Amino acid sequence: MRLDKLLSNMGFGTRKEVRVLLKKGAVRVNDETIKSPAIHINTDVDKVTILGEPVIYKEFIYLMMNKSQGVISATEDSKDQTVIDLLDGEAQHFKPFPVGRLDKDTEGFLLLTNDGKLAHNLLSPKKGVPKTYYAHISGVVTEEDAISFAEGVMLDDGYVTKPGQLRILKSAELSEIELTITEGKFHQVKRMFEAVDKKVVYLKRLSMGPLVLDEEIALGEYRELTTEELDLLIETSGA
Repeated sequence: MRLDKLLSNMGFGTRKEVRVLLKKGAVRVNDETIKSPAIHINTDVDKVTILGEPVIYKEFIYLMMNKSQGVISATEDSKDQTVIDLLDGEAQHFKPFPVGRLDKDTEGFLLLTNDGKLAHNLLSPKKGVPKTYYAHISGVVTEEDAISFAEGVMLDDGYVTKPGQLRILKSAELSEIELTITEGKFHQVKRMFEAVDKKVVYLKRLSMGPLVLDEEIALGEYRELTTEELDLLIETSGA
């Protein structure tokens, strides 16, 4: 990869701005000052620094976000704040996108990446990657509901869902549940409960595949995946 392209990709400015840095002697490759933007860099071997600071090259970014309510799962929107708007400039530079979506009023786990292959595999119906949600339900959730979910329920458009695992944490006029599903139809959790004459009043995603929301991440905040988390994710996706 050309040196100017590498530095631009890593957020050090446009190629024109990078060339200015090179002319000033700010860039060193393998401890040698380099002023040519055209030299090719082996990112696995060559050591690049700018003003003495090492440049760590990475092609992909993987972020775990604790999405807050009122934010939409999109890369851009003319009216509402998006999950991308919550990222700092360095993260935005990689042009990540949300893997799947959470409704505007839903909180919790959201994966963002620019790795298209991994995202595609995680969302593929063939993979059946499980997603677990915690919810408050208006209405008494019963074991009959759990049986119905385990068999698959018919949504308002006639679609019958794949089996879901419903765990009742509190059965009352305002019930508390956890639900694990392996697909992601539009408003699916809400529509599944509507199919049994109940209403979701609060919804939070707890996990996706092997990854569980880090509760130390405040609402609207995020962090990069650890090496262990990324390895688990790659293994799950088959990427």
